[in-house]
Order: sequence, then C-alpha cells, then structure tokens
Amino acid sequence: MKKIPLLLATVFVTVTATAQKVTDDFNQANDLTAENMFSKNIEGPNFDRAGNLYVVNFEKDGTIGKINTRNGSGKIFVTLPDSSIGNGVHFDSKGTMYLPDFVGHNILTVDMRTKKVSVYLHNDAFNQPNDLCFMKNDGFFASDPNWKENTGQVWFIKDGKATLVAKDMGTTNGIELSPDERTLYVNEGTQRRIWKFRVDNKGNLSHKELFYEFEDGGMDGMKCDKNGNLYVCRWGTGQIVVLAPTGRIFNTINLRGKQCSNLVFGGPDGQTIYVTLQDRKCVEWVRVAIPGKKFDKRQ
Repeated sequence: MKKIPLLLATVFVTVTATAQKVTDDFNQANDLTAENMFSKNIEGPNFDRAGNLYVVNFEKDGTIGKINTRNGSGKIFVTLPDSSIGNGVHFDSKGTMYLPDFVGHNILTVDMRTKKVSVYLHNDAFNQPNDLCFMKNDGFFASDPNWKENTGQVWFIKDGKATLVAKDMGTTNGIELSPDERTLYVNEGTQRRIWKFRVDNKGNLSHKELFYEFEDGGMDGMKCDKNGNLYVCRWGTGQIVVLAPTGRIFNTINLRGKQCSNLVFGGPDGQTIYVTLQDRKCVEWVRVAIPGKKFDKRQ
C-alpha cells in the first residue's frame, strides 16, 4: 500500500449503522460498517493507491467489497469465478490486486481497471493459501496452513514461481515483515505461537526463533507499525495485542467483537487501524499512536 491520504478528515466520524458521532481517542474501538454486512469469512482489509478500502466476502463468500471509509457503505467490486473464496486483499508496487484463494489452492490477481480475475499461480502442493506479505521487490511470502492436520508451511513467491521456505510448522496463519524487511513473523493460530525468521533479499529464511507464545485464545492477521511493533489479531479474545520488537507486550486494544481476523493501517496520518470482525461480520476502526510501517517517510 502506498502512502495515500484517506478521507478521514475530522476528529469525528459518522458511523453508517447508527449515524452517531464518535471520538477518535486512541485505543477506542468504533464501528465503520453496520453489522452483518459481510459473510462470516470477512478478512484481509487493504487499500489501493487511491485510498479505496477493499475487504473480502462482502455480503456473501466469493466477493470483494469496496468500502467507503467516510460513511461505512459498501458495494461489490468483483465476484470471483469458479467458487473461489478470497482470504485477503494485497497489492504489489504496480497496484495489481492479489488474493489467496483457499478453495482453489490458487493465488489470484485482479486487474483494477478491467476487473478481470486471473490465476497468477496454482500449486497442488498448496494446502490453503491464507495470508500474503509483500516485499518492496514484489516478491511475497504466503502462509499455508493445513487446518485438518494442525500443520502448516510458508512459501516465497516471485515472478510466478513458488519456493517452500519453511515446513513442519503448526497452523501457519498471520504473516508480516518488519519495516526493514530483515525479520519475518509467522504465527501458528492453533498452537498460539509466533515465530520470527531472518530474511535475505532473495526471500530465504534462517535463524528460526520463538518470538512469543500466548496461553489462550487464537491468532490471525498481523501488521507492523513504522517502529517495528507487531499488531496481532487475537481471534476469540476481541483484542489486538501489540508486541515490541523485543517480544514484550507494548499495548492491548480491546475491540467490540471477539473474532478479529485481520487489520490494516490507514487514515491520512497512518494512525487508524481498520479491523475485520468475523462474529459481527463488520469492520471496526481504532486510532493508534504510531503510524503503520508503510507510512514511514524514511522508506
């Protein structure tokens, strides 16, 4: 995602469901959309170059919704073919949309102008592509859990070629790079562990190390702020737990829903996180003190 201003211009935001006014106090969760606007598989929010917010499974599975961040309204941007279901929205440096398709064992792309959906990569060795994380060179990592077996793996994908870079893991789910792209974080949702790897510029992983382990709840999507703090969706607990690069809990954000599946940084200053909630089937937003990593002007 590029450094783009979003239309969240005042201290007050109108919430579609109730038309009430809410403040933007830090750590205070607020509704962006009405409840039940999405299917239970709501996931993977992200912004395009123009600052438009997209979220998968709008109204029903297999769709991509385009959401108005000023009033929380939405419409279908594209419907995926062949019973595919996207698990998140991602963009490369050229603005092409990428979608992990956990039903078809594919990585899909969407042409933002024509809305044509194409299979970028199919691999029979994929379990269920879950979450993606892009490097600046447009290579990207994909978490690939096998939920039935409680196992998982990680792929690095570049120029249409997939290389297995981590195997024999638990149910790999959320995945995120540090701002300097030297550390990759991968969580195992069922096992409640977050691992960190050292990354080189070719996408190779080494020096696997346990970063943090929770005693209860689950985990899903993760994102870094510009200081390298890791924001972890604690699925089932209704919290975003923020971990410093040292592995210390830096902050805890309580949400309105419990089943938080993923988040993205946005807003004109990069200090608004938008969170998808699977139990409420809606999007919440929260103001935070530190901008997301893609809002770091040093990059």
